[in-house]
Amino acid sequence: MSQPTKRDRILDAAEALFAERGYDGVTLRQIASEAGVDVALASYHFGKKLDLFNAVFERRAEALNRSRLEALRNVQRESAPAFPTVEQIIEAFLRPLELTQENADPGWRHYLALIAYVNNSTYWGKQMMSKLFDDLVQEFIAALRGALPGASDENLYWCYHNLSGALTLTFAQTERIDTLSKGKCLSSDFQAAYDHMIPFVAAGFRQVCQKN
Repeated sequence: MSQPTKRDRILDAAEALFAERGYDGVTLRQIASEAGVDVALASYHFGKKLDLFNAVFERRAEALNRSRLEALRNVQRESAPAFPTVEQIIEAFLRPLELTQENADPGWRHYLALIAYVNNSTYWGKQMMSKLFDDLVQEFIAALRGALPGASDENLYWCYHNLSGALTLTFAQTERIDTLSKGKCLSSDFQAAYDHMIPFVAAGFRQVCQKN
């Protein structure tokens, strides 16, 4: 396996530090030190800290979106000419994220923790999440319209809002569930997290979107 370039080391270090401390808790000098490079090199490759923050956030988004869209297209092909079920659509939306969190590359866990930070921020959430993930979300909302005929857009989007909150907490791995359950549930048990989230969310969509 080839060694990461200095540019990649800077991105990896920034990803880990931003995920742990947020944007304001990290300096470009700290990132350079963590990456083992001079701060001038970090500035040369990325410019200001904000430019580096954007580069980190954008780096893995395409691959993440592609894996989830492929999962959706697969269930759509398998179900044709009928629509996929709500459960199939939610699984296609969520299961690739479980596999990502289980990835041996710790950078993916840092990246998803960073998404949790951005998604939960009144400042960063609107501009950064929308730019990279809205098109994907709209694809899934469109699929859910087919699975839930008659559902109002209002109900679909509120259900997605609740899904996004559960997902953000799973990304963040705050260990809150570890404490509450006295160790019976672990935020690091990704399979259990998604095995419970998928039917819970699907049932929520059905209950809200099919009510009279």
